[in-house]
Amino acid sequence: MHPLLPSLLAAFLYTGTTAYQGLRLSRRATPDKRLLVLGGGLALLAHGAALILQLLTPGGLYLDFFNSASLIAAAVILLTLVAVARIPIENLLLLLLPLGTLTTLAAALVPGGTSQAINEEPGILAHILLSILAYGLLTMAMFQSLLLLLQDYQLKHKHPSGLIRSFPALQTMESLLFGFLWAGWSLLSLSLISGWVFVDNLFAQHLAHKTILSCIAWVVFSVLLWGRHQLGWRGHKAIRWTLAGFCLLMLAYFGSKLVREFILHI
Repeated sequence: MHPLLPSLLAAFLYTGTTAYQGLRLSRRATPDKRLLVLGGGLALLAHGAALILQLLTPGGLYLDFFNSASLIAAAVILLTLVAVARIPIENLLLLLLPLGTLTTLAAALVPGGTSQAINEEPGILAHILLSILAYGLLTMAMFQSLLLLLQDYQLKHKHPSGLIRSFPALQTMESLLFGFLWAGWSLLSLSLISGWVFVDNLFAQHLAHKTILSCIAWVVFSVLLWGRHQLGWRGHKAIRWTLAGFCLLMLAYFGSKLVREFILHI
């Protein structure tokens, strides 16, 4: 099977679920959580089928720029759908499902760069998996911080929209943000440790920028979590630090892959 077929199906289901959620919120009605999980789950299954066809090659794991973006988007959506059953974060799907649409279509339709298939030992693959999960949770934190910023702005200006009316209390939203940050920081720490253990030279020419930026992002998130625990940081300060750390992390991974695969062709 060509990966385009499940990619198109995934995009259709992601878009339909997003449209349903957006329509309900525009009417100031609460979307049915079960329908959101069902629609998102079916889309994720199709997305996963496309990823299997794109990633698994005879030469190993093919993680080029767009496949990587698609894989991380799928991981983020999966984590969100699992978490929705326990915590009120279904509004994140309004941002994440369109991301799933874009990444699965890009992976299927846009030609890849010069990335080579990865055929490494289990330790390297574990490092890659930890990195993807860390990026996934910190992506959830980034989107949560944007929703928190929007909620804070609209409440201060006293004109909450239908979307904001469906949010949990501001304090709950903030607690969820730091929950994502703690989990993402923990996995990022494990990812960096596994990299030091299993990668021969993290400061080789093609890894140096990724390593340095990832370490700086780790420091940024560490300072933010320390500031929250020791100084009670919250609100806009927490949001700014979250966005700064996320930008560094994405630049570390996707920035280096973009330059290597599409500019330097190495």
